Amino acid sequence: MMARPWQVPQLLLAILVALLAVTQQSRRRSFVTVYEVSAVEEPVLGCLRFVTNEYNKQSDDKYNFRIIRILRILKQVTDHLEYHMNVEMWRTTCLKLDPKPCDFQQGELYKHIQCFFAVFADPWIEKFKILKQNCSSI
Repeated sequence: MMARPWQVPQLLLAILVALLAVTQQSRRRSFVTVYEVSAVEEPVLGCLRFVTNEYNKQSDDKYNFRIIRILRILKQVTDHLEYHMNVEMWRTTCLKLDPKPCDFQQGELYKHIQCFFAVFADPWIEKFKILKQNCSSI
């Protein structure tokens, strides 16, 4: 059975549209770039300040924690920007949400934790959101 002459262009057009849709979907999913970045870049510094403040706000501990070492920071670029950060934090002598710089706890109150943060970032308007957080004592 043969297609009528006026049906051939419609069939070809439908195939073309379907192929374009499939190609566009595969491009959209495959656009991911991940690379390691330095902690001294300005967007990263803002992100580190944000996660420290948020951790201290949400923590049940009555003392502030401060990042002592940055283990690794990955920047993931898709249709948005994410930072994946592994850091070590120590408990300070400052009570919760005290903004001044403090010494680190010694003796019985000493506490050392390692944290992973995945953070949505829009550094141009200084908007950050923690997507995932996992901290454990060392």
